[in-house]
Amino acid sequence: MAELKHRIVDTNGIRMHIAEQGTGPLVVLCHGFPESWYSWRHQLAALADAGFHAVAPDMRGYGQTDRPAEIDQYTLLHLVGDIVGLLDALGEPSAVIAGHDWGAPVAWHAALLRPDRFRAVVGLSVPFRPRGSVRPTTVMPRTDDAIFYQLYFQDPGVAEAELERDVRDTMRTVAWAGSGDRPREGATNPAGIGMVPKGGGFLSAMGKPETLPPWLTEADIDFYAGEFARTGFRGGLNWYRNIDRNWELLAPYAGSVITVPALYVAGDRDLVLAFRGMDQLIANLAKFVPQLRKTLILPGCGHWTQQERRDEVNAAMLEFLKGL
Repeated sequence: MAELKHRIVDTNGIRMHIAEQGTGPLVVLCHGFPESWYSWRHQLAALADAGFHAVAPDMRGYGQTDRPAEIDQYTLLHLVGDIVGLLDALGEPSAVIAGHDWGAPVAWHAALLRPDRFRAVVGLSVPFRPRGSVRPTTVMPRTDDAIFYQLYFQDPGVAEAELERDVRDTMRTVAWAGSGDRPREGATNPAGIGMVPKGGGFLSAMGKPETLPPWLTEADIDFYAGEFARTGFRGGLNWYRNIDRNWELLAPYAGSVITVPALYVAGDRDLVLAFRGMDQLIANLAKFVPQLRKTLILPGCGHWTQQERRDEVNAAMLEFLKGL
């Protein structure tokens, strides 16, 4: 088995930490919020064993990668640019890119904007969403009593204060609440899916985990908690604070489709799939991603796709990669 190695590379004006394993064609693995290169720990070894060079960065704002102070340094153009620069730093002309959660829009847009560098794309949890006609935050759900969590994340300092109060508790709660192993009984948020009650917080509607789900250990929580205790959550939250700015910057690409081969994988218990309009988007994904080879919906799987169902995700990724 190839050894897992860590190093720092210079890319797009920042220093980026990467974990890498194996040799062969390059596969870049982009994590989401609130996560780390470590979220891909099960894929790094499987890809390496199958003859690929698997690279999982700490994305901009996370872990040992630089965390610029300015909010406007976290647009999708910065994030895609970071991965283009990573390919340059590795001396690779092209790669397959995979992304989970917020890493999925990075992967999808890398394939959209630079098909010359990203020859195929794998999206986990979050499907490609074409640019809409209106500013995204203006159509996010809000009621007299609650707002959509992405709106709650907009005001700098508010979510940071909540999430950083007890980092270990935050990581346990978020991991458990998004898991497909969370009991369905009594798990419904009375304010609605993805909604944060006014006067409450992001964590308040999630309930408290009695035990960790079987795919996660206390050692895993130790790792995540250690990272966020050191870095805080601001870098990751700043991705959300650029949602409208991304919409403005991507105006030239309105109506464009992703032309490279693609795979989409999600769990049927992933709350992302319950968001408004997501059922129609996924059903029509091939219109926007015409080379979509497969949509795989994993029964009983929640939001943390590649950690909850590592064997199924590894198998699907390897089948897709070997078919390119």
